[in-house]
Amino acid sequence: MTNLKDKIKEFANSIESEIIEIRSHLHQYPELSFEEFETSKFIQSKLDEYGIPFTNGHVKTGIVGKIEGKNPSKKVIALRSDMDALPIDENPENKYCSKNIGVMHACGHDMHMASLLGTAKILNQFKSEWEGTILLIFQPGEELLPGGARLMMEEGALQPEPEWILGAHVLPDMPTGTVGFRSGMYMASGDEIYLTVKGKGGHAAMPHKCTDNVLIASHIIVALQQIVSRHCDARIPTVLSFGKIEANGATNIIPGEVKIAGTFRTMNEEWRSKAKQLISDIAKSTAKGMGAECEVDIRHGYPFLVNHEKYTEQAKNDAIELLGEEKVVNMDIRMTTEDFGFYSQKYPVSFYRFGVKSEKPGSLHTPNFEANEKALKTSMSVMAWMAISYLNK
Repeated sequence: MTNLKDKIKEFANSIESEIIEIRSHLHQYPELSFEEFETSKFIQSKLDEYGIPFTNGHVKTGIVGKIEGKNPSKKVIALRSDMDALPIDENPENKYCSKNIGVMHACGHDMHMASLLGTAKILNQFKSEWEGTILLIFQPGEELLPGGARLMMEEGALQPEPEWILGAHVLPDMPTGTVGFRSGMYMASGDEIYLTVKGKGGHAAMPHKCTDNVLIASHIIVALQQIVSRHCDARIPTVLSFGKIEANGATNIIPGEVKIAGTFRTMNEEWRSKAKQLISDIAKSTAKGMGAECEVDIRHGYPFLVNHEKYTEQAKNDAIELLGEEKVVNMDIRMTTEDFGFYSQKYPVSFYRFGVKSEKPGSLHTPNFEANEKALKTSMSVMAWMAISYLNK
């Protein structure tokens, strides 16, 4: 295996420029969730070029490739990349700036796709040296409910069914060339909250003749904060945040309707259910007590993501073997969400991070985000090595 490890590193070095070129193309032509038609065609062309069979059209744009090693029926695992971009105008000074105005790979999915294509090329090159079958999942719609992961599973796209799924995500504040792991609970569930306060609008100089729906909305937001501080077990990570308020009145107009939008995130399903009922009850009762009503729409989102303890520790040790202990770090829990969590509810999974820190600052989901392409050499080689090590154990 030591010899194979060295060959993987050498081969990754030899294809680095090709994979960087793939990433630059994908970054320039991003597409929104469930609309990744040209992206899908491009990935299919690369799989054809590599001689890797695949099925397509899963949830419209999804692709599942298949690489068979020796004794293909021995074990089956899957490697996953998401494909969609975000509705963000990219900073035109960014390298390989998006040519699709208003759409940007601001979450690194272009890096994920390029890395998985590089991993696929490595695995295909050395398929005589590992046993089993590897599925390559190129998944649409990670950024938008109901989530492409859930829809692909419901469609039965993962065939034959894997016994382990491995996924990765960029992390801009982690040094390039490093990877990070966490066994057990890792990422939160995420639900979307939409509240609409409705009452009688009117002249701002005569509030006694109407219901002040802006004030009522403000009271609702403040009242809902007690859910985390006073109803939640302090040992359960929980976040309730509101990021959008629409009150289309004016300096002298109290609007008849105010809209509020936010998110609820946690790591406990029983508490998740209870909290959503509390949100509804408190919002409605607060509005009613002030003479208005509140319509509540809570959209059940992605589940929490839990990494398989044993397999994730194995993957971490394999990464140390390839990269060295100084390049592998332990991750803390994150209150961000990922539709990879759907996979974790059905299969053993390991979801890890790879560092893409660049000289130019910029966080995920912002116009200034830039990923360091030098990370691709690390990411594709470590995923290939972890997959092969698991299959050959």
